[in-house]
Amino acid sequence: MQRDTAAGGDTVGRGFALAGLLGAGAAVVLILGLTLTVGRVDPIRRTISEYALHADLEPLFDAGVLAFAGATLCVLVALVRAGLARAVSGASAGLVLAVAGLVAVVVFEKTNWAVGPSVGGTIHRCASLVAFLTLPVTAILVARRYRRAVAASGPGPWARNAAWARWLGVASLLWFTPILVGFAQRPFTGVSWWQAVPLGLVERGLALTEVLVVVVLALWGTVATRQTSVAPSPDAVADSPSGREMSRD
Repeated sequence: MQRDTAAGGDTVGRGFALAGLLGAGAAVVLILGLTLTVGRVDPIRRTISEYALHADLEPLFDAGVLAFAGATLCVLVALVRAGLARAVSGASAGLVLAVAGLVAVVVFEKTNWAVGPSVGGTIHRCASLVAFLTLPVTAILVARRYRRAVAASGPGPWARNAAWARWLGVASLLWFTPILVGFAQRPFTGVSWWQAVPLGLVERGLALTEVLVVVVLALWGTVATRQTSVAPSPDAVADSPSGREMSRD
């Protein structure tokens, strides 16, 4: 699923893919650094956004989230240039929503429950949910589209990349299971879901898995932009009789 390029591949697209890898790495270093070196936020019960409620830790939290947003945006550009996603498609819209959600997480601070609920805190919660949901769904869409494009000719040259993207996307969504169970058990136990679930641990596991999603997509973009015509372009597949159904994704 890649356009023909000159020998040596698409250096601009590869640059964006590599920038995505660097951004994801920077996000991990910053957020993991906060988790390992700071004892004021319980990593089991408290969410990552709790760091932003401490004035001296907020800049590191903001930098980590914005680095991840930048990484996601770079990966989007790399995927489009490689032909793995259309510029106007569900996958591209998903990554744009993820970036917007991550930026909103920084702009609107988490609710400080010692003070009380706030409009900004509600926006923060909704934005984080959008980001956490759209990233794995996008990975699944990109992998699904690639598999459809090469179905007629075999597994395709990037079948392993597609499989990693798909399964990490599924794994990310599975991290929501404890939260759903927490909601379901409340009528029977009377325990609120955020008390029944180790929310900090779940969110950190989810965040790490979604960073891996971006890393895998960035690595896929790096390989795809480095190589020349090794698979049919999306447009060519969509224009064929067997690919018209794919074009509606």
